[in-house]
Amino acid sequence: MASISRREFISMSTKATAFLLMPFPLATFSKNNTMTNNNHFDVIIVGGSYAGLAAAMALGRALKKVLVIDDGKPCNRQTPYSHNFLTNDGKTPAEIAALANLQVSRYDTVTFFNGRAISAEKTASGFQVEVASGEIFTATKLVFATGIKDLLSAIDGLAECWGISVIHCPYCHGYEVRNEKTGILGNGDIAFEFTKLISNWTKDLTLFTNGISALTSMQRTKLDQHRIKTVEKEIERLQHNNGHLRNIIFKDGSSASLKAIYAPAPFEQHCMIPESLGCELTGEGYIRIDSFQETTVKDVFAIGDNASKMRTVANAVAMGTSAGMMISKKMILEAF
Repeated sequence: MASISRREFISMSTKATAFLLMPFPLATFSKNNTMTNNNHFDVIIVGGSYAGLAAAMALGRALKKVLVIDDGKPCNRQTPYSHNFLTNDGKTPAEIAALANLQVSRYDTVTFFNGRAISAEKTASGFQVEVASGEIFTATKLVFATGIKDLLSAIDGLAECWGISVIHCPYCHGYEVRNEKTGILGNGDIAFEFTKLISNWTKDLTLFTNGISALTSMQRTKLDQHRIKTVEKEIERLQHNNGHLRNIIFKDGSSASLKAIYAPAPFEQHCMIPESLGCELTGEGYIRIDSFQETTVKDVFAIGDNASKMRTVANAVAMGTSAGMMISKKMILEAF
């Protein structure tokens, strides 16, 4: 038998693992966890991405009966690779999610439901949640791991590049485009502060204001000192190849070639159910939580991007694990 190097073995093993994991969407696990006539759970988690799965694992390990409701449409599904997450740096979001689903599904008190939650209301004994297909489930505690929805600019081609070459977080994606020709799409104070941050990753940097600049004279001078150009032309579209940016095309017919462009976007809550229950939002639009991830409504918790500006896989997992532990401890003490 021909010998192979350690590097070749690791490469082959990684590819084999990815192949085994990738075909298992959430729907598969929901079939393996058949619903019983008893639709009551200790905890219902709305949202089955990283934060929700981490909470489900912690609760499953605490022997709690958990239902995870998810429609299989994570916000990072267009992102090619995930970074800054120990042991999984550089893997695809789908690969990480598949492995997480597989591991959580091993806890027999955790059930998955493939669908979309459309409403929830307080009951005498807890909460009831209705899904789009009409089923109603009840629980003592409720967790929202529902994320946020980016309100992207209507510039043609931007949505197709989002998460690939139109990016928002240098700590998630900046290393891969370090020292490359990079742009920032924005204007005013927010764009100025963001430009200062991104200058750490590349010196070949241009701020595109997409119209008349709202920068102050002091801000312009500061950018000039760091040789950061400002372009005020209005943008017509982004020219790309399968999401990989090639050029910005301006309305005057000119263009600018770029490797990537940062486009910090406003957002809204992806799910409005927490607000319908009375959960307060912060001034920035996140669900207000305390140090235990509990919202302003008793026994309702929020984890992940919907409650934190630290938009990383690592932070989502940390919040989910913490919430799962706190919820299980709370339930144990309440029952003692």
